[in-house]
Amino acid sequence: MIRMKRWIMTGLMLVVMLVGTAMAIESSVPLDEETHHGHVSTGERIARVLRRAGLPDGVVVFLISALPIVELRGSIPVGHIFKMNPLTVYVLSVAGNMVPVPLILVFLGPISEFCMRFKLGRWFFEWLFARTRRKSADIEKYETLGLTVFVAIPLPVTGAWTGAMAAFLMGMSFRHAMVSIFMGVLIAGIIMTILSLMGWIGAIVAGIVLIGIAFSGMARWLKKEEAAAVDAGGQGPAA
Repeated sequence: MIRMKRWIMTGLMLVVMLVGTAMAIESSVPLDEETHHGHVSTGERIARVLRRAGLPDGVVVFLISALPIVELRGSIPVGHIFKMNPLTVYVLSVAGNMVPVPLILVFLGPISEFCMRFKLGRWFFEWLFARTRRKSADIEKYETLGLTVFVAIPLPVTGAWTGAMAAFLMGMSFRHAMVSIFMGVLIAGIIMTILSLMGWIGAIVAGIVLIGIAFSGMARWLKKEEAAAVDAGGQGPAA
């Protein structure tokens, strides 16, 4: 029964990832500046401002990926519009997206405790933590794997920032949180790179990649759980 519930949850997670991939297509920046009519993404607006300030394109991509909400969902399409090398864009975006993660994990606790002494600070962090808990409720059931999947889905309500706050609220160790979020950022970067370069074909490829990664990770996790249960059963009370 427990195994069936786990596989049901795995299926639901895969559905969410596929839906997230499809929604990411709708929210991604168009591939060609010349075909861009009307809609301008948040990432592109920020890129224009930073470019006018004289910053190199690589620095612009790096900074955009470090910003909340936008993250690498915005930086990778912008890098493609800049006609940068896709691998360079990917590396810069992953690196930039990871910069705030250790800072959030280490300093969110002390900063929130200090600010919650004041009425405005208490209101803000209560709202922020409540929002994070709502967006990441299912993560707690699977912790490490759940956090990776959550970060990997390239949507505005997910990502490294929210994942780091969720890890803090769940009390995950720094090492486990960093590994989980880093894996999620790597996957999200692959998805956005494929979407930017290949459109709908990329969506199909990204979906297949996600399914393979999720099933592989879940299979290893289930085997580990079963092995631990067998070991615990075999180490019963000594006669």
